[in-house]
Amino acid sequence: MSIFTPKLGIDLGTANTLVFVPGKGVVLNEPSVVAVSEQDNKILAVGNAAKDMVGRTPESIIAYRPMRDGVIADYRVTEAMLRYFFNQALGKFNIFKPEVMVSVPAGVTSTERRAVIEAAIKAGAKSAYVVKEPILAAIGAGIPIHEAKGHMIVDIGGGTTDVAVISLGGIVASISVKVAGNKLDQSIIDYVKKTFNLAIGDKTAEQIKINVGSAVFLEDELEMTIKGRDYLSGLPRSTTIKTNEIVKAMSKSLRDMIKAIKDVLQDTPPELSSDIIDNGIIMTGGSSQLRNLTELVYRRTGVKAKLAKDALYCVAKGTGIALNHLETYKKSIIAKR
Repeated sequence: MSIFTPKLGIDLGTANTLVFVPGKGVVLNEPSVVAVSEQDNKILAVGNAAKDMVGRTPESIIAYRPMRDGVIADYRVTEAMLRYFFNQALGKFNIFKPEVMVSVPAGVTSTERRAVIEAAIKAGAKSAYVVKEPILAAIGAGIPIHEAKGHMIVDIGGGTTDVAVISLGGIVASISVKVAGNKLDQSIIDYVKKTFNLAIGDKTAEQIKINVGSAVFLEDELEMTIKGRDYLSGLPRSTTIKTNEIVKAMSKSLRDMIKAIKDVLQDTPPELSSDIIDNGIIMTGGSSQLRNLTELVYRRTGVKAKLAKDALYCVAKGTGIALNHLETYKKSIIAKR
């Protein structure tokens, strides 16, 4: 390996893709969206530029999310997206092919894994490694994963919630459920439709979740004015929504997340269970930043939960650390080329 080989860690997510360069940190955080023109199937924009087009485009432009539930749904588009992210991160004058490490959900199949590696190589990587997300999240959260101790990590992103118990650098028990940030947004959209007869978009729903959402009911509710289109009159209208309504709207999705955590706890060997009671549950990923989510986890499982530092960046940071210490982490790498 030459001194010039750049290294890139990629947290390839359903909602956002983060690129981490060892020594520099997260250099890029853009939506995993690609805008494609319908007529000639040409790729027009990627990332932020493409997201701005979502919901605002003329008919002939389709905004594509090539990652479904953390897995590649559209291969060609993913490759184009990766190429764009490589160029953004390395600069266009870079002639050296990067070594790349990509995160995949814990429940990924070997075919899906190969697809990620192929896409990375085609997009211009010199070599590509794939590591499971919970392991990277744990490394990024500063958990010593090589100890013979059990650590539980709950990584909630846009498309998937990954719950895993890690010991000796490997995953002992894990579950990946397709309920995460996007599902929470969708449940808010449905609630607003049903309750207020108002149509709101994904962006607005996410705003509501971040500004006034909570995982448990609050005494002092926050409130927010939301604007949308009235289903009956078809005209724009605004209304006020409060925290506890959002808690109600999201309750089913949150229940599914808690169930995943409980299922993994039930699958965990007793020795490791006692470690988890001592160490608590570590929560990472953007959607784990929902107000009082750690409190809900504690109430439902009886195990203390805490939010990792820089929760959104844990997986990306983990890729960077693992890339710099490939030897140390080679047990955790599940595929490479």
